[in-house]
Amino acid sequence: MEQTTLIGLIAAFCTTAAFIPQVIQIIRTGNVDGISLHMYSIFTFGVSMWLVYGLIVQDLPMILANLITLILAASVLGLTIYKRLKKPTQVTTMDLAPNA
Repeated sequence: MEQTTLIGLIAAFCTTAAFIPQVIQIIRTGNVDGISLHMYSIFTFGVSMWLVYGLIVQDLPMILANLITLILAASVLGLTIYKRLKKPTQVTTMDLAPNA
């Protein structure tokens, strides 16, 4: 294995593994309050484009990193959307006050 491929695989592992704690935390706590849907939507799309690029240039580290990152980022995005849609809307006392 070439040294540049090894460096690419190590970099890919580190940047991809960084998403695992976020996915685990969402699954454990169900808390998605701090997750930006806009950020994760743009990021997930960008990662999918990097995956396509990696496939075109046939770069193994790029393909592996972006495939796994896409799965993890899409998981965070999907869980966030699911949890927010499932969360009941809270009724406040302002909502219950008669219109004046």
